[in-house]
Amino acid sequence: MTARIFKPAKNAMQSGRAKTQEWQLDYEPEHARAVEPLMGWTSSTDMKQQLTLQFDTKEDAIAYCERKGIAYQVIEPKDSVRRPVAYADNFAFKRVEPWTH
Repeated sequence: MTARIFKPAKNAMQSGRAKTQEWQLDYEPEHARAVEPLMGWTSSTDMKQQLTLQFDTKEDAIAYCERKGIAYQVIEPKDSVRRPVAYADNFAFKRVEPWTH
């Protein structure tokens, strides 16, 4: 049983950064998913896949795994690059391509 510790990504449907400051612990699947022959649904006998734990810091998540004897893997978050963009840049003389409708 291996666990992943990571910061979740920003929701693509929202512009805010809510729920991205906490660290999340998810378990790796132990068994492969199986296709149910009658309806075609995928199912699994692994109940740990449904469990998600959230921690305030990475150190808290690591301490939890070490206290419970769980093997873990820490995935560091990537820093997002924010470019300052202004509406006036659309009409700048230094614009690479001409502005058209």
